[in-house]
Amino acid sequence: MAELAGRVAVVTGGSRGIGLAIGAALLARGADVLITGRAERHLVEAREVLERPVAGHGTGEPAATAGRLETAAADVRDPAAVERAMAKAVERFGGLDVLVNNAGIGAFRNVAEQSVEQWRETVDTNLTGVFHCCRAAIPHLRRRGGGWIINISSLAGQNPFAGGAAYCASKAGLNAFSEALMQELRYEDIRVSTIAPGSVRTEFAGTHDGAGTEWKLAPDDVALVVLELLEHDARSLPSRVEIRPARPQKAPR
Repeated sequence: MAELAGRVAVVTGGSRGIGLAIGAALLARGADVLITGRAERHLVEAREVLERPVAGHGTGEPAATAGRLETAAADVRDPAAVERAMAKAVERFGGLDVLVNNAGIGAFRNVAEQSVEQWRETVDTNLTGVFHCCRAAIPHLRRRGGGWIINISSLAGQNPFAGGAAYCASKAGLNAFSEALMQELRYEDIRVSTIAPGSVRTEFAGTHDGAGTEWKLAPDDVALVVLELLEHDARSLPSRVEIRPARPQKAPR
């Protein structure tokens, strides 16, 4: 694994779940990391977790290599808040090398029962929010001579299901957005990749996974893919990675 000391990363939606695991993994590798979240209390709780002197955060690295941490309260639907978060990372750490667009929500309703507000919040967070973050980050990445944009999508983007129209559409749009952005930026050494996980054990969409959900991916599994993407030689661009449970729960017959 390439040393990440001196690299600066922003992880949106980094106060819980997958984003928290990604932030922990990057910090353990020596990167300086700013995480964003909508709720200040969740950011405070995340800071307590990420600053504990626990070796490695599952990556095998000793705690002594940990990078510096910063937080910023920001709703990715608000372009001004996004601009402030990126500026805070640059001011605190001196630049920006990696953007991980992880912030996402799901409001799972049949179309006939879904409110306009739920639709807008889902699409504006999962798709338009990524646009805001990329647009704000690209000038900073260009000033560093390149970098990474990693977008956390979902297998739902290509496997739609009933009750998930807004979520599936937002992730399908994110996949298309990421592909177009990759082609726009690849010759500037800004590498764009999409990670599409299957079921992950988190509190996403208000669920609390407990006993019987051990078959699902862990947030650390997704974080490991992020680290592996950053490891690739410049000649290689893994533009899309799918990760799914090895032994998913079988539907009852």
